[in-house]
Amino acid sequence: MPDPRTVALVALTSVVLFGTLYSVGYDTYLDTSNPLITAQPHHLHQTDYFASKKNPLNVYFTKKLWLWITAAFLFHFSTSPSAIRTKARFSQYLIATAVWLAFTSWFFGPPVFDRLTASTGGECVLHLPSGAVLSVPADYCYTRGPISPATHPALFPASLLLPDGRWAGVARLRKGHDVSGHVFMLTMAALFLVDQLRLSFISAPAGRPSDSQWSPAHRWSVVFGGVVTLLSTFAVYTTSVYFHTPFEKFTGYILGVAAFALTQLPHYLSVQTAIVAKENLARVSEKASS
Repeated sequence: MPDPRTVALVALTSVVLFGTLYSVGYDTYLDTSNPLITAQPHHLHQTDYFASKKNPLNVYFTKKLWLWITAAFLFHFSTSPSAIRTKARFSQYLIATAVWLAFTSWFFGPPVFDRLTASTGGECVLHLPSGAVLSVPADYCYTRGPISPATHPALFPASLLLPDGRWAGVARLRKGHDVSGHVFMLTMAALFLVDQLRLSFISAPAGRPSDSQWSPAHRWSVVFGGVVTLLSTFAVYTTSVYFHTPFEKFTGYILGVAAFALTQLPHYLSVQTAIVAKENLARVSEKASS
């Protein structure tokens, strides 16, 4: 039986590749790094349901992805048989969470994604109600606070026509290389959950869970984790078809796989520790017999 992680990796690679090729062939993707385009509705939002950023999958699942991943992991971990409820597994979750925070929220200042965009020619811009963009200092993109003529009058030329002072916007980094954060996070999340779920089957004889090994709660945790994994894979597909340039999706995918590889470190260390312990035990046995 092939390793579920390998199967998941092949499946995700195929999904990203097919979705990207489709987006190029049928011109379905949106260049999210172009400041004149990204603030506008997707050009297919009226005909293609998942081209709209307001679709429920994006709003309630992808945008809150780590909440779903955390719920799936904790449910599965807490109901697992004691033999697979290990410290290494929880360390894997902590590593994945740290990577998520570093890339999307904070990394000794701006998150990694913001640093990558800025280092590749990114510009901090404010999208105005007219559709025009206004360049502002990069710090405003890092703090992500609201900006308005009332709160920051020095940023707005006097000749600029704007709504009354109640209007406010949030600056965003555009241009540069905008790595697909959704492809990155969804790839890492799907691989991480498959890695966790496979342990339930490995611990069962012949890969078949028995009633004595799987409690009813654990059965539901496996189902829930499977559903979250499938939704993550489908969300990778919709992102690949409708958003980001091909290269931005490719770099997001590669970084997602690399991030998952980092979560394998606790498992690798635990295996190495077991090997060393076994070797030491063998040496002790040889000395005792001699």
